[in-house]
Amino acid sequence: MSTQTRPGWMEKPHPLTQAGKVIALVVVVALVCVPFLTILSTSLASQREVVDNGGWVLWPQEPTFDAYRDILEGGIVTHALGVSIGVTAVGTALSLLCTVFLAYALARPNVYGSKPVLLLVLFTFLFPPGMIPSFLVVKELGLLDSYASLVLPVLVNVFNLVVLRGFFQGIPEEMYEAARLDGASDLRILWSIVLPLSKAALAVVGLFYAVAYWNSWFYASLYMESDHWPLQQVLRTYVVAGEGLTDTTTGEGTVSAPQTVQMAVLVIATVPILLVYPFLQRYFTKGVLTGAIKS
Repeated sequence: MSTQTRPGWMEKPHPLTQAGKVIALVVVVALVCVPFLTILSTSLASQREVVDNGGWVLWPQEPTFDAYRDILEGGIVTHALGVSIGVTAVGTALSLLCTVFLAYALARPNVYGSKPVLLLVLFTFLFPPGMIPSFLVVKELGLLDSYASLVLPVLVNVFNLVVLRGFFQGIPEEMYEAARLDGASDLRILWSIVLPLSKAALAVVGLFYAVAYWNSWFYASLYMESDHWPLQQVLRTYVVAGEGLTDTTTGEGTVSAPQTVQMAVLVIATVPILLVYPFLQRYFTKGVLTGAIKS
């Protein structure tokens, strides 16, 4: 009798292999969680305790929210936080709207001019504009020092467009034909059939756009004055450059940036994405893989 052997991926893992996976997972989790815990603990520690511990605190003895109270009482960080929330919300909504319409048009067969437009969009992905041409275009359009300059130049991302286009192409053609036989227009088909079936892809693309807008600081440094900066640019000035900023509420002096304040700003800039991601994580893999395979 010939014995049949199962494929290697179906065999029960060796105990040493499982132990190695557990150790690797613990190491990765520690590499992610320990730095964040240190940042959070330092932001909750008193300035004296931070100085006594050489600049970092792993576990504060007397936690205090003084740093958060100082930066959220109506000064620079509060204004920058409002700017980031507004730009992220408006930018994500507009980007999703434009990307959905363009992806739907490029996904349907026999649409006049779809192939040249798709090639033009892919060309911008392969050959992105430089910093100086982008600045000159924004300047000529009169968008300097306006919040529109943080949204319009990056309104449609080519990768997100390709993902949505591939997802729309994966919807069976019979559903489109049945809707047309019932007299539905293209807009009605998009709203009633395509979008409800594309929740996974929309969640992934929306998360990509939201993270990009939330973390963006480079365009703000090019196009915006300091009193209109979003949170990430303020964070860069506080933490990376180690500088203070002129207080826009009083116009006098600069706001100091001790270690506790720097870490508090860093926590505020990081936590919103951490809170949103768990609700979208279940759509993440499904949306990306489906769009990538179909495209």
